[in-house]
Amino acid sequence: MTQVRGSSADRVRAALSDLGFEFQVQELAHSTRTALEAAQACRCYVGQIVKSLVFKGSVSQRPILAIVSGANRVDEKKLGALVGECVEKANADYVRDQTGFAIGGVAPVGLAHTMDILIDEDLLQYDCIWAAAGTPHAVFRVTPSDLVKMTAGQVVRLK
Repeated sequence: MTQVRGSSADRVRAALSDLGFEFQVQELAHSTRTALEAAQACRCYVGQIVKSLVFKGSVSQRPILAIVSGANRVDEKKLGALVGECVEKANADYVRDQTGFAIGGVAPVGLAHTMDILIDEDLLQYDCIWAAAGTPHAVFRVTPSDLVKMTAGQVVRLK
């Protein structure tokens, strides 16, 4: 792994620093676009991979970021109940517009717009987890408690 430089990765690095965290953003030789690819590249369990999934309210169209363990799928009905309206998975253009990142590289920090953030409780079982850092090849290692602090997300059951 090497340290990565580039606009999206630099934005994540700056956001982490602004929040008081000094995690190293690392570039991997292999893609981290899927949880399985990321786990293989980071040499960890799939459950330790942070999936940043963007949904939108079906009526309000407001963005919702679900930060999910790589081993889990989001129960959209449960997510909708938590945010107070039905939700739908966002398309690539909406994701880029709301987060500033392309699908496969959505970081939990450095988001283009403010949004509700819900964190999968299953991530808290690990000592460390790996989150995307703005590109499909960039990641940073973080503790679950620091992820909660840096995102101010609400820890919930999402599966």
